[in-house]
Amino acid sequence: MSITKPLKGPIVECVPNFSEGRRPEVIKVIMNEIDSVPGVKILDLHSDSDHNRSVITFIGKPTAVVEAAIAAVRASERLIDLNKHEGVHPRLGAADVIPLVPIRDICMSDCIDLARDLAKRIWNETEVPTYLYGFAALREDRIRLEKIRLKGFEQMRELVKKDRKKRPDFGGPGLHPTAGASIVGAREPLIAFNVNLRSKDLKVAEEIAEAIREKNSGLAGLKALGLKLSSGRCVQVSTNITRTDLVSPYRVYELIKGEAGKRGVSVAGSELVGLMPLNSVVMSARDGMMLDSFDQSRVIELNL
Repeated sequence: MSITKPLKGPIVECVPNFSEGRRPEVIKVIMNEIDSVPGVKILDLHSDSDHNRSVITFIGKPTAVVEAAIAAVRASERLIDLNKHEGVHPRLGAADVIPLVPIRDICMSDCIDLARDLAKRIWNETEVPTYLYGFAALREDRIRLEKIRLKGFEQMRELVKKDRKKRPDFGGPGLHPTAGASIVGAREPLIAFNVNLRSKDLKVAEEIAEAIREKNSGLAGLKALGLKLSSGRCVQVSTNITRTDLVSPYRVYELIKGEAGKRGVSVAGSELVGLMPLNSVVMSARDGMMLDSFDQSRVIELNL
């Protein structure tokens, strides 16, 4: 890694999602581009061949994070062709989603400015058009990621030709012929958490996702998709927990387990994509063991 000493001053987290999870040599190049920028530190890599997607988590000084993100987009534009890409996860771009998250000594308004600058520079420097989402969105109908991406690259490259309202915020009007478009934003920390079911019936996963997501009176801040893994081994309920202050991964797991049980299906396992806040670990322990008055102050290592 390029950083061995603790990072000081304002810290921003960047969690770019790339539409490549099957060619480790491509992901290595992208990671090396990020790691080559002074002032950033890579924390995690999660690659999935079924999703054909990789999520890289890195932190750093605000200006360094922007430079590293641009370098990563430049590499992905060169190495990833969406016309040849197949995977169960929706995607609009080679560098699909690039969120910026305030971590320390920096506020959301600063991350909004950084995200808008990053989106503009990605277009100017790589010719990959960009959309803005989350707190950085320029339009209310683009706050939610799924409202921008819709069904992905193949659908959107046709829609932007017909509907001016679907065109990117920066660049275009068409998508990049191989790299699509990147969706850049500013958001609070979230948890990407997937639960695999002992079933090959996609309808089961879709029904559960429909039942648990926030917009259908499920858990607050919970987004969910039902997916059939391309390996054919099982189906998956893929979730994003956007209200980590209210909902723990344990609660999501138990809810999915209960809904699966109603349909005669059991849980095969779960996975965390990227990192989660410490408080979410504490909340999961509290929820799972029904502990009263349990918080971070009760963890030994946090009292040293």
